[in-house]
Parts: sequence; C-alpha cells; structure tokens
Amino acid sequence: MNTSSRRTVTTTQRKKPPMCQHQPVCPTAESADREAARLAAHHPEQGWSLLCNGVLLFEDTGELLPDGQIIAPHRPSASGQVMTAA
Repeated sequence: MNTSSRRTVTTTQRKKPPMCQHQPVCPTAESADREAARLAAHHPEQGWSLLCNGVLLFEDTGELLPDGQIIAPHRPSASGQVMTAA
C-alpha cells in the first residue's frame, strides 16, 4: 500500500465529532432555523460570525453552509413596514 492510499483509508475511517455540545443541541446547518445556533466566533469588524453548527453568517445576512452551499442575503421584511422609493 503506498502513502496516498494509506492516507485515503485513514481519512475515510475518521469520524467527525458533532460541532455543537450545547443542551439543548443547536439546529443543524441543514435546518430552516440554522441561524438560531450559538456563536462560536464573532468578528463584526470583518463582517462575519461562525455559528457552532458550522454556518458562516455574514453581516448582510448571507450565509455559507459547511457543505459549500451559498445562501443569498435575505433581509426580513416586517409586514406593514415596507418602504418604497420615492
């Protein structure tokens, strides 16, 4: 067995521990309420935060999920308070 095949075998056998150790457990990155997870790192000077479920949350409300999926910015609009341009 060469070095690269040994490395592949080791990598595929390694188990990934769950990121969230909170009780109750935070929502997963795949769930609709993923933004409710606790902060793992917060860098407002750079415009991003890392949630404990692995989601990168950006200041403009865009998101980068752990699997690489991009969620476009989605500013919530309060009903009855929609502003229109003059």
